[in-house]
Amino acid sequence: MKKNSFVEGTFIATFAIIIVKVLGALYVIPFYRIIGESGGALYSYAYNVYNLFLNISTAGIPIAISKIIAEYNTLNMYEAKERTYKLGRNIILIISLIAFFLLFVFSKEFALLILGEIKGGNTLEDVSFVIKCVSFCLLIIPFLSVSKGYLQGHKYITPSSISQVIEQVVRIAVILMGSYIVINVLNKSVTLGVGISVLGAFIGGLSAYLYIKIKIIKNKKDFPVKEEKDNVTNKEIFKKIIKYSIPLIIVSIATDIYSLTDMTLVVRTSYKLGYTAKESELIASIISTWAPKICMIINAVAIGMGTSLIPHMVTSYTKKDFEGSNQRFNEALKIIIVSTLPLAVGLAFLSEPVYTLFYGKSTYGTLILRYTSISSFFASIYIVISLSLQSLNKFKTVYISSIIGFLINALLDVPLMYLFSLIGLEAFYGAILATILGYVFSYFYSLTSLKKSMNFSYKEVLKTIKDVLFPIVCMLISLIILNLFIKLPNSGLIKICLVLILYTIIGASVYLGISYKTGLLNDVFGKEYITRILNKLHLRRKKC
Repeated sequence: MKKNSFVEGTFIATFAIIIVKVLGALYVIPFYRIIGESGGALYSYAYNVYNLFLNISTAGIPIAISKIIAEYNTLNMYEAKERTYKLGRNIILIISLIAFFLLFVFSKEFALLILGEIKGGNTLEDVSFVIKCVSFCLLIIPFLSVSKGYLQGHKYITPSSISQVIEQVVRIAVILMGSYIVINVLNKSVTLGVGISVLGAFIGGLSAYLYIKIKIIKNKKDFPVKEEKDNVTNKEIFKKIIKYSIPLIIVSIATDIYSLTDMTLVVRTSYKLGYTAKESELIASIISTWAPKICMIINAVAIGMGTSLIPHMVTSYTKKDFEGSNQRFNEALKIIIVSTLPLAVGLAFLSEPVYTLFYGKSTYGTLILRYTSISSFFASIYIVISLSLQSLNKFKTVYISSIIGFLINALLDVPLMYLFSLIGLEAFYGAILATILGYVFSYFYSLTSLKKSMNFSYKEVLKTIKDVLFPIVCMLISLIILNLFIKLPNSGLIKICLVLILYTIIGASVYLGISYKTGLLNDVFGKEYITRILNKLHLRRKKC
């Protein structure tokens, strides 16, 4: 297997994640039509609770293992590296079993926590059932995550990325076929259909895990080992895993609590402000699940960046190359800004036809998607900042910034919803704004701390923000002009698809063309890399 450089690894990981996220977004079109609005709310309830337990089981340890393996490889401590992997698997086994037990046994209590006293929507028994079904995924997904962490620690990004695609394809196949057969062929309840569909994550995870295990076994020579024991005990390795994983777990839990908090508070507060039970459930499910699914492509860039960034930053940090660490961090932030900000703005502009394409006409859906796309941009920045800090062992900063973000979000949710309702606007705007403010305060604190401890300079990042505004404005102007001649449709799936493709091509061409002409792409990605891509695409004239 071939090891991947930072930029190459970033593109491979990002490309794979984009495929995964696009598939994850597209499958909801038929899926949502199979299960309906009540089924959609039920699905979002199950997955929001499941994601919290999944991140407790997986978010910290796999990335910690990736970080430690990269560190030991740099120091040629190959035996300790292998023990790290084995010890990590054992820890995961214990945590996964506990998480599965808690989620399965206390499913009714979690359902009650979500629904409260709301009547007229999904029942307590419905929510409890789907939570029980999804809990089985905790028995396989954590082990998949550890195996991917092992590959990423060796800088083998490609097989890890392929496993993600396999997992998603199998998962979607089970979701769609399972729900369709149960509801439309066997004429069973929507609740049973949703329950069967959430098991797709288990089967998809198992398929990807088997692929990775076969890949590791077949390519043993690519993973350096030695028989003599390194001068490091299992106790020391265990402490290091815990030390590295705890901040990661806190960050991930905080992110999921954002979602859970929004979902729970939005449902209850909307109900109190005069929305019906079904409207409240619909709004909450759109905010927590359905709008974010469309916005996944924005966060995909950040996740791909983080996947490739961690081992490279660890290598620089282990060698005491702080200048190199700062450089990688700057590169990551600049790539995120240049890649995700135009995506977020473009999606906000096209929110009505995009939401209609996926889920059908919905006033709530269009409005929520418009502002969730902007929220996703802030989230993508926070992902990269937090992962970078963790790579540099800035755990205290990660702790505090995560707590700040969660508290801001939780404390402002209800007051802002009442405020927006009071001034005659939709109350759910308040929940979205609370989430954005939580992210903003988190990463401003993180960057301030980083500046103090590592003399990090904002100049390059601020310059990138300034430089990216002009291409984005030009993109928006081109889309507005295009809309004068070809109106954005809100009905007819084929018509919507064709018009969206046209708008995407025009918008992307204008943005990328101007970004190239102004030197922005060369500055962010490197002139050599951009030239190589243009030559492969035959878009650059060769000099005579």
